[in-house]
Order: sequence, then C-alpha cells, then structure tokens
Amino acid sequence: MSTQRLKVILNADSDYDIRVGVGVLDTFASRLRDETDAEKAVVITDSNVGPLYLERVREGLTQAGFEAFDLTVPAGEESKSIAVASELWEALALLGLGRDGLIVGLGGGVAGDLAGFVASTYMRGVDCVQVPTTLLAMVDSSIGGKTGVNLVAGKNLVGTFKQPIHVLADLETLRTLPTEEWDNGFAEIAKSALIDGPEFYQWLEGNAEALLAHDEEITQQAIVRALTFKARVVASDVTEKGQRECLNYGHTFAHALEAASGFRISHGRAVAEGMRFAARLAVEAVGAPAAFADAQDALLNRLGLQPITEAFSADELYGRMFSDKKVRKGALRFVLAQAPGQWESVAVDPDLVKIYLILWEQAKM
Repeated sequence: MSTQRLKVILNADSDYDIRVGVGVLDTFASRLRDETDAEKAVVITDSNVGPLYLERVREGLTQAGFEAFDLTVPAGEESKSIAVASELWEALALLGLGRDGLIVGLGGGVAGDLAGFVASTYMRGVDCVQVPTTLLAMVDSSIGGKTGVNLVAGKNLVGTFKQPIHVLADLETLRTLPTEEWDNGFAEIAKSALIDGPEFYQWLEGNAEALLAHDEEITQQAIVRALTFKARVVASDVTEKGQRECLNYGHTFAHALEAASGFRISHGRAVAEGMRFAARLAVEAVGAPAAFADAQDALLNRLGLQPITEAFSADELYGRMFSDKKVRKGALRFVLAQAPGQWESVAVDPDLVKIYLILWEQAKM
C-alpha cells in the first residue's frame, strides 16, 4: 500500500502536508527538517497512547536531530481542561522550550486538541505537528486548526485556531483500536460523505461492509476522501464564519447528548444519533424528504452505528443545546440536509426543537 499525500492550502503563504499510510510514523521526523528550524521538540500524549508509540516517535525525532522531550497526561476527556493546559505550560517553560520550539500532538482527539491549544497559547504560539492515532482524529480533529478545552458548561468552549505544520496518519495505529473508537471514526466519515455529496456518499454505501470489517485499503481511501472534503471546506472558511459550519452536522444534538450522559456515550454514537435527529427535524424545518432520513438511517446501521436505546430528558438536552457555541443571538442553529451535498445552516424555532426532543425522548422509553 502506497502512502497518500494531501496538501491543505489555506492561502498563498500557508499550507501543510498530510500523509496517510502504513509506517509513516517512523519517517515523518526526517521530513520535519524541511519545515522547521526547531531544535527542541516536545511530544504531548496520553497514558493510553504513550506506551504504544511514544518511544518510536521520540527515537525518530532524536535521529532527525531534535532534542526530544515528552509530556504525558491522563487518558480521557477530563484532561481537556484549563488546569491540565496550565500544567503543560509550566512544564514547557521548565524544559526551556522557546518560540522556535515544536510541539507534537500524539494520540486521539483529546491529546491533539490539547496539544494544539497549548501550542497556540504558549509564548503566543509555537509550531505544532499532529500525529493522530484514532480514526476519528485522522478524519476530523487533526486538520483544520480548531483546538479547545472543555468547561463545566460544555465541550470546547475555550479554544483557538492553530494550523499544524504537518499531519501524519499511520494506519498501523488503528490496529490497536477498540470497537468504540472505530465507531467514532465511522460516524465522522458518514457525516463527511452526507455533507460532501453524491459521489462520496455512494462510494461509502458501496464500501460500508468493507470499512466495517476494517479493510486497510478501504480504510485508507475513506480517510483520504474525508480529509480531502474537510481540507476543501477549511480552505474556504478557515475561522468558521460560513461554509465550515457544515462540519457541525449532527453535532448540536451530539454535544448535548454526550454531556447529558456524563460522556458515557461515545462521540461517534452521539454524532450518529445527532444525524438521525437532524434528518427528522429537517423534514418539518426545511421540507426535507422523509426518504432521506430513512436512507441515512440505513447507512448508519450498515456501519454498525445503531440508534442508542437509553432515554435522556428532553428538558436537559434542550438546556444543554443553548450552551452550544452555535447559538447566535439567542437562536439555536442546526445544520440540516435534504440530500447528500444539499445542506444549510438555519435558526430553528425553539418550540419546534423542543417538540422533536420530546418525541425523541418518548421513542426511547
């Protein structure tokens, strides 16, 4: 299998490479010498990923001439906090990392978001490389430059835009993933296909079973397709002022559901449920055909993303939605689709949202 290379071009003076393949974890550090003059590199990872891949990454950085260090945070969403970020800032200062230093985010979305946030704020910004090790991070959070930490009030309410200088996705790291982490990635791939358009959507329909079986070549193709879609969207709307809102499809409901469950429900399961909710809401809100919601359900089912069975309070979900970043002037905005590639971001009548939340809750009881 050959390594696939993509380039994210943000403007005439800003771009970065993405490489997707097997074994790229062992070769990326030498390429960084063409992209940075940094002498020190600090790898930020978590307690799950570090024992698996940290030694390889540090060895590669050392062989490429970097003075390499590492900082490990506890695995889990709780590490995406200002408190943990503060500990990392202090540690970087003690290590003597300067403005010309380099931070490498090694891990899933938590490690990547945290590393990016720390890189964007320490000394007002140092270079960052993203090394995602989960399918979700490979197809979503590792590119586009959105970083963030959580507050008690909700996910990612504090953050920055910090573009990496390089992204690499080594398919070998997917071989150690539990089923839940595959589900997270499948949901984001499905979201990308539905928003991108008929060609990606039809490809995913034709390859859903192979992807579910973790076929490595199909997985690589799915990652490249999802990244190509997101790179195009990000390049057209770097700071999420317009078109980039499409990437939030299913997420307004998903973030509320995750929080209501105390994050027991995984991101992928929550996003899939959010897509189902949005498709049904779209029938009345924007006149979407009911057949679209049924077809989307079928695709999610084929990817192993069955509807959740646990009920949560409509009142609680409603309240949590209004702490979401997508609320504008007191109006709750949803990305709603009528067909693959046909979407819009609209302010939905709060009463209508409440009705559909009650219907959703009743269906789970």
